[in-house]
Amino acid sequence: MGVGRFVYTPILPLMHEQAGLSTALGANLATANFIGYLAGALAGTAAPALVRSAPALRGSLVVLVATLALMPLTHDGTAWFVLRLVAGAASALVFVIAVSAMLARLQAHAHHLVGWAFGGVGAGIALSGLLVVAVQAASAWQAAWWTCAALAALLTALAWPLAPQSDDTAAVATTRAERPRTRCWFLALLVSYTFEGIGYIIAGTFLVAAIQQGVGGRLGGGAWIVVGVAALPSCALWTRLAHRWSRPALLLASLGIQAVGIALPALLGGAAPALVSAVLFGATFMGVSTIALSIGSHLQVPRAVALLTVGYGIGQILGPLLAAPLLHHGYQQALLLGSAMVAVAAAASAAVCVRFPHRLSPLPSTA
Repeated sequence: MGVGRFVYTPILPLMHEQAGLSTALGANLATANFIGYLAGALAGTAAPALVRSAPALRGSLVVLVATLALMPLTHDGTAWFVLRLVAGAASALVFVIAVSAMLARLQAHAHHLVGWAFGGVGAGIALSGLLVVAVQAASAWQAAWWTCAALAALLTALAWPLAPQSDDTAAVATTRAERPRTRCWFLALLVSYTFEGIGYIIAGTFLVAAIQQGVGGRLGGGAWIVVGVAALPSCALWTRLAHRWSRPALLLASLGIQAVGIALPALLGGAAPALVSAVLFGATFMGVSTIALSIGSHLQVPRAVALLTVGYGIGQILGPLLAAPLLHHGYQQALLLGSAMVAVAAAASAAVCVRFPHRLSPLPSTA
């Protein structure tokens, strides 16, 4: 999922230079992926059986690999749009199914493993980023897509045995009336996660291009590798910190750190701020997801993971649309907008901290 969703970011500058991709079409392709992601999340909400389906997980993984392999076979903008749309939908289903399985099966037994599993997205980002940097030195943009498709195929084979969360309708029915009233905290969490989707995706889409524009050389692609490397252990770190501090407070802290990180390249030039930005962004964007989805699961709202992913998906659609008018003079203003949106998310997360119900009676396991 880390490869399929995010490899477009380091390949984007290559497609600008070698494939004649315009800035407007580049933003539209990013938006297509986000629309697909929202569609996949909505499917998981409307049809809960998908979240418990091994064929849905495996089919989504295969489709994701196919969309990567097909990108270099055309120069048609419409075809690229459709491929990134489908890739987004497949990514969302993979994410929702995998996260639901993790939270149901791992959290009560080995809580730190949830963090490492979330870190798999960072591993995908780092590995695909390394491949793009290696390939661009010796070949064209098409080879970058094909090598990353091969990487995604290998990871699909490794992920094939993953068993989604099993269903237990009777247990759900008997506990529905006993669910605690936690909707006010969940609503604040949903608002926060939606604004995070806006700010994070502006940075996730344009950070490499902004660094490339401001610093030059190969630092842009290298910065994306730094993002992935920082993301890999970050979820486990945030999960470990949750044993000592409350998760709502950690969500507020991680969003504040991320807002600073996104703004750095826009406010300060040079390689050092760019690399610090990459570290701060990588260390928080998957950590925010880990914490937010864990809070949603704790609040015992039905289909919390899918609902939060829908809000995140809506934010990802809005992000490029809001940023597009600011791209005429470079990427600095867009990054400042992204930072401001994450700051709003932090403000909303502060409401989650107020009288948060840390102790709730657990629902019977459906695993």
